[in-house]
Amino acid sequence: MNTSNETKTNLTINGVVTGNPFGGVSVSRVLLVLITLVVFTLLVKLGLWQLSRAEFKQQWQHTLALREQQAALNYPQLLSLTKAEPSAFEESNLLTGYRLSLHATPVKQPLLLLDNQVYQGQVGYLVYQVFEVTAEQPWILVELGFVGAGNDRRELPALAPIQAGQYALTGRVYQKQVNPLSDELHPEIHPNKPIRFQNLSMPALAQLLQHDIAAVVLQPDNVPQHSLPQPWVPIPLSAQKHQGYALQWFTMAAVFLGLMFWIALRQFRHQS
Repeated sequence: MNTSNETKTNLTINGVVTGNPFGGVSVSRVLLVLITLVVFTLLVKLGLWQLSRAEFKQQWQHTLALREQQAALNYPQLLSLTKAEPSAFEESNLLTGYRLSLHATPVKQPLLLLDNQVYQGQVGYLVYQVFEVTAEQPWILVELGFVGAGNDRRELPALAPIQAGQYALTGRVYQKQVNPLSDELHPEIHPNKPIRFQNLSMPALAQLLQHDIAAVVLQPDNVPQHSLPQPWVPIPLSAQKHQGYALQWFTMAAVFLGLMFWIALRQFRHQS
């Protein structure tokens, strides 16, 4: 009896197959299937995530359009909204786009320069000045506009703050989403110069200035004594761009699946 051949042959006894049923499946084939499934699933999920972002941006654009058409809020109404929307980490809870009308006076504080801003291809700063509505209420940041940076970072732009007095300011407000990875101010404070900082974090600014500050920034329609450009980019990436990115991910998934199928077909033909 040839025991060697018997041990290499699968015998069926009472309907049960003996031996290793996966003996003909190589490790390389298993790895190829696993890699294909993992990468293909990841690419499809990235495409679906981009589509969900596109849908949110379309809804957000509609919300901004509705807020633009609404009557301007007064300052107490705005403050009540900031209390009603406690989650600043969710993009859908931002107060960007509301109109605001108030009377306020400049606070004797240095101008604030938000660093690393880009407008029409030029790197520079967004300039802010602190205003007070009443002594009992939080201060509010008013955006004066964009100013370009010089070649020497040690030299800050020479800007004059809005002079003392009461001003009627009307415009739209915006609120930056908190970056959980980097929300530190990293302020650069020098005597008789503006304060340069890195992140628009209201809690950190309130701690720096030792006074409560509203959670939003006012971008007035007309800034007294200044005519700086005022960038308005409430939606950094449009819905159309997210849809384009989704198409790219889905295309990559289809190409990858086709490539893996071609590799598997070549291996099958080679082994047969």
